[in-house]
Amino acid sequence: MADIKILTEVELRDAVALDLEAIACVEQAFAALAGGEVVMPPILSMAIAPFNGEVDVKTAFVPGIDSFAIKISPGFFDNPKLGLPSTSGLMVLFAAQTGMLEALLLDNGYLTDVRTAAAGAVAARHLSRADASSACILGAGCQGKLQLTALSLVRPLGTATIWARDPAKASLAAAEMSRELGIEVSAATDPAAAVSAADIIVTTTPASKPVLEAEWLRPGQHITAMGSDQDHKNEIDPACFQRADLYVPDRLSQTRLLGELRSAIAAGVVKPGADFAEIGGIVAGRAKGRLSDQDITIADLTGTGVQDTAIATFARKRALALNAGTDFSN
Repeated sequence: MADIKILTEVELRDAVALDLEAIACVEQAFAALAGGEVVMPPILSMAIAPFNGEVDVKTAFVPGIDSFAIKISPGFFDNPKLGLPSTSGLMVLFAAQTGMLEALLLDNGYLTDVRTAAAGAVAARHLSRADASSACILGAGCQGKLQLTALSLVRPLGTATIWARDPAKASLAAAEMSRELGIEVSAATDPAAAVSAADIIVTTTPASKPVLEAEWLRPGQHITAMGSDQDHKNEIDPACFQRADLYVPDRLSQTRLLGELRSAIAAGVVKPGADFAEIGGIVAGRAKGRLSDQDITIADLTGTGVQDTAIATFARKRALALNAGTDFSN
């Protein structure tokens, strides 16, 4: 039997950064999904309510990629109180032709963080105005900061604000991102004012009640909602759908069940059978994106298995180029 490559979080962090190549990797995965030949089963999701936790399992076979990944992703949102990260997990790579185990990527959720932020950059690249120069991030955790970094790679950001329920956390995040990105990033105390002043808004919370209200929006804005990946979560006011000129899901079948679309359907704002072009269709040129600088656009990102297969194979390639990892003979 062939050796199994084991890669640790440290090795994967050394090999993979949130950069334009990682964004291109996820962008190509979305385009592949639009091609209709990807095999991507529904998410296996389990809630562990007594501990404010959940576990998701995602996978996809992508023609043209020699391996497929199965990603196991726990999220336990009380963990910071225990001095632990909210997310962890790992990815497992198998040969697409034989199903043989090829690699264990013990990333503790790092690759998920990267591909999620990269997906936000893809959405902004295809749906926000090209001259968008200001951003508002709702949520001051790891993903909020990564989303801002990703935006800075695809849009000419000059200023940004970060809002969080905990003002101290927002202040720390803003100071950190100012240093890292070399732009003016401030902590927002008034989310309505921060949202109204931004060209791009990204929601990055596990909220079950909206943190973004429709009345705060103005023409020309783009919103990426990426925190609603369970059927009890809801970050944006369903009335935002009535304000928007374009709504774009990452996977329509998922957003009907888990995303912001689910809440809009439940509120009666969107008909249950309404059809929307997915982000992959726009990336691939099969569907239209923003039509005007005055449009309000919404991207609803619930996370897809195709992203996980793409980032896992990308990470292994980069790690092998560095001669990283340990070979294990079964």
